[in-house]
Amino acid sequence: MSENAGLATGDVEPASGGKTRPFSGFEWLLAFRYLRARRKEGFISVIAGFSFVGIMLGVATLIIVMSVMNGFRTELLSHILGLNGHMFVRGVAGYITDYDSVADKVRKVNGVTHVMPLVEGQVMASTPANASGALVRGVREDDLQHLTAVSGNVLMGSLGSFKDGDVAVGSRLARKLGVSVGDKITLLSPRGTSTPFGTAPRVRAFKVGAIFEVGMSEYDATFVFMPLTAAQSFLKTGDGVNALELRITDPDRVNAAVLPVAQAAGPCCDVVTWQQTNQSFFSALQVERNVMFLILTLILVVAALNIISGLIMLVKDKGRDIAVLRTMGATRGSVLRVFFISGASIGVLGTLAGFALGLVFCLNIEPLRQFLSSLSGTELFSPEVYFLSRMPAEVNATEVTYVVLMALGLSFAATLYPAWRAASLDPVEALRYE
Repeated sequence: MSENAGLATGDVEPASGGKTRPFSGFEWLLAFRYLRARRKEGFISVIAGFSFVGIMLGVATLIIVMSVMNGFRTELLSHILGLNGHMFVRGVAGYITDYDSVADKVRKVNGVTHVMPLVEGQVMASTPANASGALVRGVREDDLQHLTAVSGNVLMGSLGSFKDGDVAVGSRLARKLGVSVGDKITLLSPRGTSTPFGTAPRVRAFKVGAIFEVGMSEYDATFVFMPLTAAQSFLKTGDGVNALELRITDPDRVNAAVLPVAQAAGPCCDVVTWQQTNQSFFSALQVERNVMFLILTLILVVAALNIISGLIMLVKDKGRDIAVLRTMGATRGSVLRVFFISGASIGVLGTLAGFALGLVFCLNIEPLRQFLSSLSGTELFSPEVYFLSRMPAEVNATEVTYVVLMALGLSFAATLYPAWRAASLDPVEALRYE
């Protein structure tokens, strides 16, 4: 009898008649004894270690990537909707001239919380030293105060001077132009005056009254807010506006409000939702998220295959011990459960370790990003590429549960075939050809 079998049978004996309670102490002791391989069986222990690391890294990576993708989508959505609104009512033939009456009608629609007339146009912003493209938005002072993405993120200056004709610019645009509060910027609009020699661009200087930062680099580098009347004059829209920006109680159910808003606005207006204007962007995010999930799942599959190979080698190495246990009264089910516990314990421990590692990483992802950036000397999360100034992570309990259950399921499934091979071993043949 080998030393392994002697230890197992000498310390804990099966119950009388060769029967043991399922998952009894005898089976657990033997399973963990087989995992602690001796020096001559060290290769099996190495495979078990790689399987544990693979399961741990697979679970942790899936949790981290899914959380970052969730946070990325949530942050982008909050910034986009925080600055752009949920619905837009635009004139079919051009500008909306009777926008106040249309706004009053739309406000009465159930679910609409705020309506904001706005004038919008592309301009060139310049100073004596620099120039950059910008997007001018003309709004009323009360509406700008209601726009918390701007009014709640003013870095310098105050929106109180907005009524005096001053403008509010994004922080990145201000840095690019090299201006601060009190400085003047020159805006050039292509909608100028027609002359016999063509259209002359319209140029006007505006004083910077406030500098804001919404946290999305694209917006902070392009947006300029100015009073509605000044924007109408500068962009030559007359008494009209480009659109009415609407906010509703539930942005995810914006399609249900399209028909009531369209009926209230009348046939001269068209209604566009945020899902239509950003459909390609968020669809690309969803595709990327699904592909990343499938690719990273392969880590778990490879780790499960390592469990299979390690257990098959363990069964082959312990063939004589299994035969001795069977002749001493151990049932097929008992042998199957011993090797099932050996393989499943690797998956369970690896899953728990990966779960803990993933949560710790997600909860401290921004400090870790800054540490790795300083360590490598490179910018790991460029705001110009990813639009956000910080790396977000949002842990979804349902997705984490799916990942954990999938890892446990693959680990349990990987142990079934080697455990069945061990239980099917004929003790007579195993001892004869030892």
